Amino acid sequence: MPASRGALFAHHLTEAGVAELQAILDSGRYRVRVPEEAALLVVAWLLRVGDRSAALALLDTIGPWADRLRFAPVPAETPAPDPTVVWRYTTGEVRERLAAKRPNPRVAAMNEALTVWNPFADELLRLWLDTVDGGRVAVRFPDGWRERAQRLLARYHELAQRHTLCTKHRRPKENLAILRMAVEECLSDTGLSPRRRGLLQHAVDAMVARRGAPGSEAHTALRRAQERQGRLPTHAQLAAVVAERLAARPADCGDVSVAEAVGPVTPEEARTHGVPVGWAIPEPVRRVALLALAGTVEDLVAAGLVPSAEVFARLVPGLAAVATAAAYDDPALRTLMAQHYRAFRARRSLLLLNLEHQVRIDELPWVAAVAPYRRGGGAVRSRAAAAVTRVAQLALQSFPATVMPNPLVRELAALSREADLDLPWVEELAADIFMGTFSASFLAAAKLAATLLRGSLYQRYYGIDADAILSLPGASQERWGVKTSAEFDELCWRRAGIPKRGWSVAANGMVIEQAQVLTTHNLAVVAGPLGVVPDGGWGSLARASLRAVLRFVEQVHGNPRPLSTIKNAAYAWRQMLFYLSMAGEAEQPGFVAWAEQEVASQPHHVRMRLAPALVGLAHVVAGGSFGEDGSVVGGAGSVGPAAWAADAGPTPRRFLGWSVGEHWMLADR
Repeated sequence: MPASRGALFAHHLTEAGVAELQAILDSGRYRVRVPEEAALLVVAWLLRVGDRSAALALLDTIGPWADRLRFAPVPAETPAPDPTVVWRYTTGEVRERLAAKRPNPRVAAMNEALTVWNPFADELLRLWLDTVDGGRVAVRFPDGWRERAQRLLARYHELAQRHTLCTKHRRPKENLAILRMAVEECLSDTGLSPRRRGLLQHAVDAMVARRGAPGSEAHTALRRAQERQGRLPTHAQLAAVVAERLAARPADCGDVSVAEAVGPVTPEEARTHGVPVGWAIPEPVRRVALLALAGTVEDLVAAGLVPSAEVFARLVPGLAAVATAAAYDDPALRTLMAQHYRAFRARRSLLLLNLEHQVRIDELPWVAAVAPYRRGGGAVRSRAAAAVTRVAQLALQSFPATVMPNPLVRELAALSREADLDLPWVEELAADIFMGTFSASFLAAAKLAATLLRGSLYQRYYGIDADAILSLPGASQERWGVKTSAEFDELCWRRAGIPKRGWSVAANGMVIEQAQVLTTHNLAVVAGPLGVVPDGGWGSLARASLRAVLRFVEQVHGNPRPLSTIKNAAYAWRQMLFYLSMAGEAEQPGFVAWAEQEVASQPHHVRMRLAPALVGLAHVVAGGSFGEDGSVVGGAGSVGPAAWAADAGPTPRRFLGWSVGEHWMLADR
């Protein structure tokens, strides 16, 4: 067969080629790495069920790209793993990372000094101690001394060529170098100079005084301990042991039993790698190996392998793949579409102008070709509904202070559609390409939040008029083919205090932040229609969010580019206010008292920067409100610990992340 993609495409359309595709389709021994690699398997499936017209139509669509794109899957030796099992890194990726680990140069140099140069220095010291008479070195030279000295010098040059990590022996002021150069000078025609003799005497006396003479009990014990220390296996050696273990496991997925790969060294491994039998794998190597752990999303979160909401979002497509593929009755097609879903969600995402979006999964021709074979049904919808609730609750509890990243929002939206739930999920918009308007889902989300939070601390803190939002007309305007609401757009611009003219990233950010405030950026959807309630109660999430705020504010100090950090702190503050509102009025005064203690224990620069926001929170909890500029005139000093400031106290302020001009948190306090 010619070595071209076009020839491979043509081969798969022959009788033998279709038979091959149908065989791997049934066995599951293939991998779909990018979406188009599922196309020819869909053709084979359609031909098997007798839908020849759909198969030919799909081939007509993809045929023009047959010489440039790979439409066939990648054959594999084993079936694809269970889609509900997720992992952060594949076993192959972790094995490569372990195999690439190199010894720490400083540790390797230390081990070389302990096992090579210290023993050699002892031999040189014995040589010179044999010349001592009356406490003075180089006074008498016993028979055979010169021959011993010559052999030691020859051995030194051999060692210096083979062991190059430790260079201490080359430094003229080091004792080993002094002893060695004294030997060279003594064997020369000129003999020891007075200066060299003095240096030699000092070096010998210092070495004996510090460690004792070679052969003494104290000296022998010390050298044995150093020898054991220098012979300890390095992390690089033990990483090679674990990498070898992982080589026997499938490389293209995670491993549910990877914990077994970090057990003690076996006798065979000890012989192969030169490490002691039964030696425990050190924690740094264990941590790398366990990155390949496979399991449920909950398993990985509990193991500490999901450090951020962004990483969490990369794991969710496995759950969504199972839920969406369940709509196909045929097991082979269900397996194929589950793999295809994960490949589609792993593609690169782009930020687009004019409210445009990337291609959606159901717009792909090979997905559209099998759309008639999808079945809904109560069981499929229930499974998808359970999945969306599970993912939302886990995201909320694991990352309470982080706004939902867009990939996670897309997965939740896909699951919601599969469950036939009409939920207004909204994505975070980029301030640098903001087009000045919002899609209809933002208005729907704002109305949902206004109903859920009517009269709450959240609405009072941000000055939200729930009735005004609920009275806004539906999205009737269409821009770039997308429905928008001019009234909602105007409300966001007005709340931001920005004239709707000109263009700046900061002004765009202020408007977008107001839309996030009004919609709660999906929190109202999670707590409202989905009915998610955190295991530890809403108050626990509020406390976790405040701790995140403190971490962000601490990072502002000395930060040359602090604005994104302030933005993240304000977003976490907004999440905290939502949780505190859901907790109810009874918990709010106690939370404020706890928050004051937490802030009072922080460094001075954190207390000073956050004091206006915390005093503002206490002001609103006590029944107060903010002015249009987000501050309270004349209310300072009445709340908050006196330790925050020596003057009348900070002015209460509403904490928002974006601002045109210097943010008040950056003012010299």
